Amino acid sequence: MGQGLWRVARNQQLQHQGYSGQGYLTREHGRRFATNSISNTSHRKQAQGGIDIYHLLKTRKSKEQEGFINLEMLPPELSFTILSYLNATDLCLASCVWQDLANDELLWQGLCKSTWGHCSIYNKNPPLGFSFRRLYMQLDEGSLTFNANPEEGVNYFMSKGILDDSPREIAKFIFCTRTLNWKKLRLYLDERRDVLDDLVTLHNFRNQFLPNALREFFRHIHAPEERGEYLETLITKFSHRFCACNPDLMRELGLSPDAVYVLCYSLILLSIDLTSPHVKNKMSKREFIRNTRRAAQNISEDFVGHLYDNIYLIGHVAA
Repeated sequence: MGQGLWRVARNQQLQHQGYSGQGYLTREHGRRFATNSISNTSHRKQAQGGIDIYHLLKTRKSKEQEGFINLEMLPPELSFTILSYLNATDLCLASCVWQDLANDELLWQGLCKSTWGHCSIYNKNPPLGFSFRRLYMQLDEGSLTFNANPEEGVNYFMSKGILDDSPREIAKFIFCTRTLNWKKLRLYLDERRDVLDDLVTLHNFRNQFLPNALREFFRHIHAPEERGEYLETLITKFSHRFCACNPDLMRELGLSPDAVYVLCYSLILLSIDLTSPHVKNKMSKREFIRNTRRAAQNISEDFVGHLYDNIYLIGHVAA
């Protein structure tokens, strides 16, 4: 039986190499036979709307033989466009192969400004030997330092000439940066109210619906976990800024900063009521309108109803 299996395997091997049971075919004839078979199969698949596997494999094999595309052989604008999609880590790795391309200042400048949108050094004449790649490393180091100790992080940026010692410049840096830990940032702003004041004025709430503006505000300046003086300060600053951005709307609705303050507090309480799993009896729209108008009598009932619908459909304003 072992010999029979050996003959079957041997016959299959011979047929694969172009041999037949009556002798053997020349290898050229075998290749023609295989090519014709594949060609006929590919034509049938093309006629059926299928994939041409033969040409697909042939193209794949040729690409494997070619290897990686050499970016240095491409037009410079195309090479830079490809490398611009890489993050800092991948760009450093690419510099091991394409040193001149991956170390180009324009690429590292784009990485710096896309991660840290504002730095005082951007608007200054660069010092001798300035490098955006080195600046990226310093910004990354400073951000990590800030997330451990905010005061030391800000001092690091100032010592490197990245930030000016100005509340306005610090506020712009915070407003345009997303790498800072929000808990550490909240502690820093609670201590630096001068920076907080400038940070609030950077927001533009023009023509925004009140709950949406409040959400945007708390995305940049995170609300504390508990009620207290800091939360009241944030809502007060937001109310004045919202009124300053929408003077016509405030006159039309008859709202003052104090009335907006009441609405903001009502929206936060409503958000907690509707989203908390611990509250079984959710506040109804009628109850919200009645309670809100009791605190601020000049507010339109329809306007308050729209506020309720927004929280009900979209969710928390300070999540």
